[in-house]
Amino acid sequence: MDATAAVSEKAGRGMTVQVLSTKAEQAILSSFEANAAKLPGGAAVAALRQAAMGAFASKGLPSRRVEDFKYTDLKANVKDVLPLATGGAAVDAATAFGAHFGPEFAANAVVFADGRGVAAAGGATLLASVLGQSPGWVEAALSDTALSASADLLLNTALFTDGAVIDISAGAEVADPIVLVASAKDNAMTALRHVIRVGAGAKVTIVEVDRARQGVGLRQSSALTQMVVGDGAEVVHIKVVETNKGSLHLGHWQVNLGANVTYKPFQVTVGEGLVRNGLNVLFNGQHSTFDYGAASVVHGTGHADSTLIVDHKVPHCTSRELFKTVLDDQARAVFQGRVIVRPDAQKTDGKQMAQALMLSPDAEFDSKPELEIYADDVVCGHGSTVAEIDPDLVFYCTSRGIPTAVARALLIESFIGEAIDKVEHEGLRQALSGIARDSLTA
Repeated sequence: MDATAAVSEKAGRGMTVQVLSTKAEQAILSSFEANAAKLPGGAAVAALRQAAMGAFASKGLPSRRVEDFKYTDLKANVKDVLPLATGGAAVDAATAFGAHFGPEFAANAVVFADGRGVAAAGGATLLASVLGQSPGWVEAALSDTALSASADLLLNTALFTDGAVIDISAGAEVADPIVLVASAKDNAMTALRHVIRVGAGAKVTIVEVDRARQGVGLRQSSALTQMVVGDGAEVVHIKVVETNKGSLHLGHWQVNLGANVTYKPFQVTVGEGLVRNGLNVLFNGQHSTFDYGAASVVHGTGHADSTLIVDHKVPHCTSRELFKTVLDDQARAVFQGRVIVRPDAQKTDGKQMAQALMLSPDAEFDSKPELEIYADDVVCGHGSTVAEIDPDLVFYCTSRGIPTAVARALLIESFIGEAIDKVEHEGLRQALSGIARDSLTA
């Protein structure tokens, strides 16, 4: 029995499963069949995995015919799938971080090597160690039906090997950032699932780092983070993705906000791989603020996609999005920002801006802002710009003795730095600036 038929049988009678057409899709099904017995979790988790893979088999990898993947056709661009890493390696946090994060970050890090946790700190628990006896809120998160609509998320549910469980107590103030850092051997795929709950009135900074070693082997990774933020909490949430040519990263954040919450996510993507970062944020309580920033530097034939869905379900909430990208060679960046204002979400205040700096005539930027407004007392707007380096500014700098190459570098760094300046933590801001600066000079 081939992998497609096996998944079809286990997914239940009556399910119609298409014959998957690509080598990568067949490899995913084969990888699941080969690894299912050794993936963590009891009977309930195993059933969840089987259902997810059955649903994936009926969908396949999303193509440009799927609206949310119009500019990022995974079916066409993912040619092959690397073997799933299920643990066994050892790595220290400092090595996994790279050069830009100081030792103070390693002290509060949760480290994953080859898809399995090897160190936990900051009150985090490794997901694989609690499956089968996990609290109800973790089980509810793993089985959230909102994550079954997209094939890339089904893939994570079927294949995740570990992750972090973080439960911040009500009123707690976590002084140092909690850092989730993933590394893997060359030519392997990893799948991690993080489940986070932030109690009412708590304050915390959470950083996720996913790095493919530059100039070495390939890396494929899936990372899904689910977060519930209690009333009055303040959360800074940062993600860093470093890729190399041929690597793939599929990331997604699913975030539910209570009332009077301040949630500040920031995402940095650099390199030449294929990256898809999704973020769905749902306003469930009034008077909350979502302040999103992102910066990407993409080279060669790299492709970086940032897709957001911001769902205003209740009144008196604010959302802000600022996205900046620098594109060279034949690189491509995508920004899709969908803001939904439900009928009851009066007094919503939403603003969105996407900006691209093009360093090559062959680069491409696809910006797709969307506003779905069903309320009549709101203030919402969006904008998008594409530009080259201003020759007048270069001339101004060179006329004052600054070499042309240095002048261009300063102007590019200033452009991307406007987004990075949104990060208030000095150490994190310096680390992100260093990562972007190194990528600009690569």
